[in-house]
Amino acid sequence: MDAENTSSPSPSGLTSPILVLGATSLIGEHLLTRLNALGTTPISLSRRPPSDDICWVDGDLADPNLADELPPVATVFSLSPIWLLPQALPALKARGMVRLVAFSSTSRFTKQDSPDASERAVAKSLADAEAAVEAFCAAHGVAWTILRPTLIYLEGRDGNVSRLAGLIRRFKVLPLSGQGEGLRQPVHADDLAGGAIAAAQAPAARDKAYDLVGGETLTYRVMAERIYAGLGRRPAILPLPAWLFRLLLTLAKPFYPGATATMGDRMAQNLTFDDSSARADFGWAPRDFRPRF
Repeated sequence: MDAENTSSPSPSGLTSPILVLGATSLIGEHLLTRLNALGTTPISLSRRPPSDDICWVDGDLADPNLADELPPVATVFSLSPIWLLPQALPALKARGMVRLVAFSSTSRFTKQDSPDASERAVAKSLADAEAAVEAFCAAHGVAWTILRPTLIYLEGRDGNVSRLAGLIRRFKVLPLSGQGEGLRQPVHADDLAGGAIAAAQAPAARDKAYDLVGGETLTYRVMAERIYAGLGRRPAILPLPAWLFRLLLTLAKPFYPGATATMGDRMAQNLTFDDSSARADFGWAPRDFRPRF
């Protein structure tokens, strides 16, 4: 059943009603704050919505009856893992979706040739989901934009930069595999929230995918030094031979869940991308990497 055509321009220039999927993610809080500041009232979907907030809907992207749980929608921001999105697209379209901005990840490219099978599986899931989203939207007249961030951070909450900060607090010294010369482009969650809104507003961003990077390209070691600075500490970085770092990582697994040997190997790899098309099409202008904890 198709939703009635109840869409209309909002003060922000976005087409309302607006639905946010994955609003409890790192980007979600900042996206909701920015949308409310623009004079919009977005609806958020969650399996565990706040009980006292009428702007949240109790629902699951995997629910075959999802369309029955949703209000009418026009613009959808998807912050959930993109591989969960294709199965929900028919329900979103049935409720009126005409514009979709969905987050994927540059891991689609950086992990596709990883020696770790689980990482290769993640890369394939990302690529397959992107293709499914593009195909569905093209077939059903939905304008889409896919955003692929690099290393996302949000002080105290992410599993990358903030995890390193936690290790520094606990052990004082941060070991590196080799000299940590691989290049990184960490990007703040709030910048991604602003970028998503800008992309949704920009006609040039329709039916395109973008790699979104932070405001600086810096080595893994310099990134670590900036984390020390954000903690108000003097850097204490210990370069180790790759074999010794792998051994240390194995011993540290109880304190560092999810650690793999490939994490050390990647410290020497350049994981960089070009964001020039995003800067040209919707004014992408992220901050430099200066975290504060």
